[in-house]
This record gives sequence, C-alpha cells and structure tokens, in this order.
Amino acid sequence: MAEPARLVRCPHCGQRAKATQENPWRPFCSRRCKLIDLGAWFEEEHRIAGDSERSFDRED
Repeated sequence: MAEPARLVRCPHCGQRAKATQENPWRPFCSRRCKLIDLGAWFEEEHRIAGDSERSFDRED
C-alpha cells in the first residue's frame, strides 16, 4: 500500500501542497506562487546572508 502524500506549507501563501513528484511546483502550491517567489529574488527582496559588495576579482 502506498504511503499518503506528505503535505507541506507553500512558502509564499501558506496553503498546503503535496511534496511529491506529482507536484511540479513543489515546495510551492502553484505556478503562480513559484513565479512570485522568483520575482522577489529578481527584485532582491530575498537575499542570502554574506559580506556586502564582495569582490570576486583575482588580484595577482
């Protein structure tokens, strides 16, 4: 017997969503929530903590 699908909360709206291969937008509940989250990254509303204005140029 197959196990019931695990439900997780959508990071954007909080609605329950299946955390299975059947949900192409996981961990989001819908394409809309996934695109809203992507837009927030583009607008720099979400950030990964770290040094500000770090230079990646190599100095020889």
